[in-house]
Amino acid sequence: MASTSSSTPAAEVEERGRKRKRAAGAAEPAAPAQPSKWRTRREHEIYSSKLLEAIRLVRAGPSSSASGAAAPAPPRGWAVREAADRALAVAARGRTHWSRAILASRRRRLQAAHRARPRAPASPSSRHDAAAASASAASASAAAKGTATPPLARKAKVLGRLVPGCRKLSFPTLLAETTDYIAALQMQVRAMTALAEALSAVSATSSSFSPP
Repeated sequence: MASTSSSTPAAEVEERGRKRKRAAGAAEPAAPAQPSKWRTRREHEIYSSKLLEAIRLVRAGPSSSASGAAAPAPPRGWAVREAADRALAVAARGRTHWSRAILASRRRRLQAAHRARPRAPASPSSRHDAAAASASAASASAAAKGTATPPLARKAKVLGRLVPGCRKLSFPTLLAETTDYIAALQMQVRAMTALAEALSAVSATSSSFSPP
């Protein structure tokens, strides 16, 4: 009896040690996310260089394709915004869903511009079919609204529409992508603000030294 009672505390201590090891091993893969690198100086420099290169390409104008036909150029402000977003996606190196979605949307727009052809006017029958299809879709959406959706699911759906390429992700992955995307946008604002200040300083210096 004495040997049994003396071995019981040691067994309990060993069992508690095994439980702690199992808990630590289960907790390790649960936190694979690393802190965002968008706040580092290195990432800021990488994005700034890619942003300058993209803006130079925008100022140079659209290049013609091999067939000699050039895609219609978007307005200058929209082109700069698109170039800034594309440079941000390139700086992300395709590690996230939102960066891959931005690069893929750019490729799809270019392919659609090259495949664009003038369409023939729609016949009355096709217009009737389109109207019937839109009416059935409207009735289906009205019926779907009758089923109550949880508030968290509605908010997650709206958030997935705001972040590129995140409409069909799980909620934890959506939160991780949103956090990284917001940090990247904050870095983009800082880089573009610094670039605008540098360009305005150069412009002011050149105007002050210009001959009367």
